[in-house]
Amino acid sequence: MFGGIDEVDWASLAHAYGPADDVPHMLFGLASADPAERETALDGMYGSVHHQGDVYDSTLACIPFLIELVADPAVQDRGGIVELLTSIGGIDLDGDDELDPEDEEFEHAANYAMASSAVTAGADVFLALVDAEDRGVRLTAPLALATLHDDPELVLGLLRERLGVEPDVEVRFACVEAAGRIALRHRGLAPEVVEWLTGLTRAPYHPGLRLAALAQLARCAPDALPADVVPGVTGLLRELRAEPVTASPAAGSAGTAAEPVGPCAESVGSCAEPAAPATEPVPERPSTPTLLGRLREMHEADRAGRGAPWTADLLRTLHSGLGDRVDDRIALLADQLCSPDWSQRIDAVRMSSGLLRTWRGAYHELVGLIGEQLADPEKRLADAAADALGELFGLAAPAADALADRVAADPGAWVREWENGPPTLGSALAALARAGDRRAVPVLARTLQRPEAPHDLGYVLDHLGAAAASLAPALRHRLGEIELDERLYDRAGPLLYGLTALRAADAVPEVLRVLRGAPDYRREWVAESALRALTAFGPGAREAVPELRELLRCVGVGSGFSESLAARTAGALWAIEGDAEPVLPVLRAALSGADSGARRSAARALGALGPAGEEAAGALGDLLRAAEPWTRVDGAIALWRVTGDHGRAWPVLLAAWEGLPNTRVPIAECLAELTAEGAERILRDELAAVRRHNAIDGGYGSHDIFTDEKLLALCRRALTRERTA
Repeated sequence: MFGGIDEVDWASLAHAYGPADDVPHMLFGLASADPAERETALDGMYGSVHHQGDVYDSTLACIPFLIELVADPAVQDRGGIVELLTSIGGIDLDGDDELDPEDEEFEHAANYAMASSAVTAGADVFLALVDAEDRGVRLTAPLALATLHDDPELVLGLLRERLGVEPDVEVRFACVEAAGRIALRHRGLAPEVVEWLTGLTRAPYHPGLRLAALAQLARCAPDALPADVVPGVTGLLRELRAEPVTASPAAGSAGTAAEPVGPCAESVGSCAEPAAPATEPVPERPSTPTLLGRLREMHEADRAGRGAPWTADLLRTLHSGLGDRVDDRIALLADQLCSPDWSQRIDAVRMSSGLLRTWRGAYHELVGLIGEQLADPEKRLADAAADALGELFGLAAPAADALADRVAADPGAWVREWENGPPTLGSALAALARAGDRRAVPVLARTLQRPEAPHDLGYVLDHLGAAAASLAPALRHRLGEIELDERLYDRAGPLLYGLTALRAADAVPEVLRVLRGAPDYRREWVAESALRALTAFGPGAREAVPELRELLRCVGVGSGFSESLAARTAGALWAIEGDAEPVLPVLRAALSGADSGARRSAARALGALGPAGEEAAGALGDLLRAAEPWTRVDGAIALWRVTGDHGRAWPVLLAAWEGLPNTRVPIAECLAELTAEGAERILRDELAAVRRHNAIDGGYGSHDIFTDEKLLALCRRALTRERTA
């Protein structure tokens, strides 16, 4: 094995962490008889040679040796290597192979293309794996073939043939998933795949396989889904609950029958009802101190105690395919949340989070059902429900009573302790506070009595508003006792945020203490938080005026403070005194500087001045031509506010609205106060859109739902104003 490996100059090649001279050791580790060594080696390959999906010259050099490992039946755990090769060779270039050779991305795209060619050239090795004894190999081979083999017709025929004899339920699902992959990659074969999948959705096939076929239809041909897809799926879930799939100690024995699979849909219905397919037991593995090992253990823990753990993956695929059919998805999730099977309910909670983060809809009933899970004795389910509700902010209101009951019933969960890092609010308490429910306030007061208060407590107070005013004295006390050392920003930041949200002007002495005593480390960050608080306090912070004037005099004279801080200081002075004369020169100077952060800070401060800042209109107009889009947006909003004329500002804002969705909230705030010709159209379009403006595939932020709901509220307010203007 590994003939020629010593002839490769590995030290001259590279991976994510430098020279690749450690790669041979990892390759030999993949062939080890020790399962811990194999997992460590595979983790190393993902961590360096294929780091975050990248392909290096060392990755290309590995491909022949990885294929050699896959082809050798004596090598154990080949399924993991098959997955690695599928990832290396299956990267979608999205046209990057057409990049100009002078482009800095050209080398990466060229590596991806060469990797795809190299793995595809050796993809025949996967053909012999579909009937391997190792379940892990059979589980990964179908997708590898569908992704990498250059004869999709051959692969499709092989998958259909294999489905008729494969004893393991999850391997069967892998065959169906691979067929869906072929339909997406090779549109000429899509009609044949759709016909086959449609046949598999009908009796007498096992409900799990019918669900898998529906999921792939949703993925590759959603228009082919039956009109009654939701009642059909809920019926399949009931069948699965009635006859849960369990692991078989002797998978593939005479007692396990295979489901029928004919060459096309016409053959369906001619066979007797088959027995439920089995899942082969997965051998226990030693724990390894690797990311791969931790992920495997988390996956195993999540599946523990479930009757049909694969149901979640099938339903996720189905939901993804249903896309913007929000009402159908809500109905399906509501049924799942009423299931007597806790595992179906925990899956529904998690999938509900994905739906709520991405699509707008009427979620009152769904949120209420999520709230009901808080009282479930299965801790994983109750915790998942609390986490999901914490992302909803005001949308969690239908579950507020359930959250309050959970908080009252479990004081030990008010605060979460972490091995590394400060304590934080428990999920249910945080969700109750974010929902704006005043029942959270006395509990938050109790947590402020702890030796170390929850780090994130201050960040939930702006959602409680005046209801949380009673917490201000405790926050002041905490801020007044805090040590002015290098940990100041981490400890003072949340407290300052909370006092800002409460407009607690009585805290000016404590805020000034922090502002004066901030150490050099993160000094400007501390100062910005303190200035934000003083700005929010407004005229109530008058005793801070001498301090702020002195700070303005010191900026730029070896103080370590930037022009951006000068602009923020000027904005605070205006908020407190309402006198434009001393602040306008500072703001105009910041507008003319090279620091884009300072220009943006100055623009926002001038916008707050309104007509009093009109003499800076010329400098604000210059920002409309800035290269950085957010600078243009801040400049346009400020120009509109100080002049009252939208003529120059509106085209800039309209372009940003359409091209940069994340700018819509500040623009909508402006439209809620000022009128612009043509604004009604974009406001109506936004309110009619089903997808959240900030939804992105493959990622999300903790405040995405809150921000999108804020945008919708602003659009409604602005539209009402447009009608009455």
